[in-house]
Amino acid sequence: MPFQDMLNSNTMDKPNRKATRGLLLILIALVVIGLDQLTKYLIRAHMELGESIPREGIFRLTYTTNTGGAFGILANQAFLLAVVAIIGIAVFLVYLRYIPLQSTLLKVGLGLDMGGAIGNLVDRLRFDGRVTDFIDIGAWPVFNVSDMSIVVGTIVIAYYLLFVSQRKVPDKPPT
Repeated sequence: MPFQDMLNSNTMDKPNRKATRGLLLILIALVVIGLDQLTKYLIRAHMELGESIPREGIFRLTYTTNTGGAFGILANQAFLLAVVAIIGIAVFLVYLRYIPLQSTLLKVGLGLDMGGAIGNLVDRLRFDGRVTDFIDIGAWPVFNVSDMSIVVGTIVIAYYLLFVSQRKVPDKPPT
């Protein structure tokens, strides 16, 4: 069988589909983790704790740390949040093969949530329960790339569950 025919044949489709089923999800998670860790590193390397650039204004970079969850929720619960993140990531990885990943929207949402959870978990484990935050917008608590990713991912998953997954294919008329 010529190489081009092998590429086009159905014999390669089934293993490739199974192997790449969660590839988009994993790629999104890796990009989020990378961006999150890079931006936090740059903030820690070039700013002093408590410093803001600019000093005033609605949008600033402000170097802070946080012992709570996204946007400061559950402050001073770093151990609990780390344990919950580890359990959640482990359960997700075990059940990844059972999650219906036909939807690109669902893959994007899950990838954003997974990347955000891992990004903040890395900080908790490296920095004595503290997560580096730096995006300071008006009245919002200071947050980071992982926090944004978790919030956007959760919104995408909620949208999928509420609107997309509820669409049913019309039943066939009785014959």
